[in-house]
Amino acid sequence: MEYKRKERITAKDLGIDLASKKEEEVFKWFLACLLFSKPIQQEVAGRTYFEFEKEGLTSPDAILQAGWDQLVKVLDRGHYVRYDESTATKLLEVAQEFKEKYGTMTNLLKQAKSVNELSKLLQKFKGVGPKTAQIFIRGLRQNGWEFK
Repeated sequence: MEYKRKERITAKDLGIDLASKKEEEVFKWFLACLLFSKPIQQEVAGRTYFEFEKEGLTSPDAILQAGWDQLVKVLDRGHYVRYDESTATKLLEVAQEFKEKYGTMTNLLKQAKSVNELSKLLQKFKGVGPKTAQIFIRGLRQNGWEFK
């Protein structure tokens, strides 16, 4: 799949079907939001997301099983080289924490009683700030997810 620059990236642009409400699709969107959150060219983040997808590294388990060296290689193939090592470390930490605290995106989303609470839960993950949380939530809402 080829990535084309847009003013505002959506899950659909990346081939992610959030309307399906499938667990794996929601985590893919979370992963994409993490990759797009660095001050890096949008095309590079998009290309890197597709490298993760091509390698099947779109779940917490797959990311953890791949390990740091493999993640760095995938990030480099997407030309995410400026932040490859720090992002590999961040992704491993986020995947581990995600598995330990929530296990599934469904569990994470159920714990949030409001959009603000969901934003706060997301921001507890390393490297997730208000803007990344906002983009993630906006993507869900654009695809039929309801939050108070």
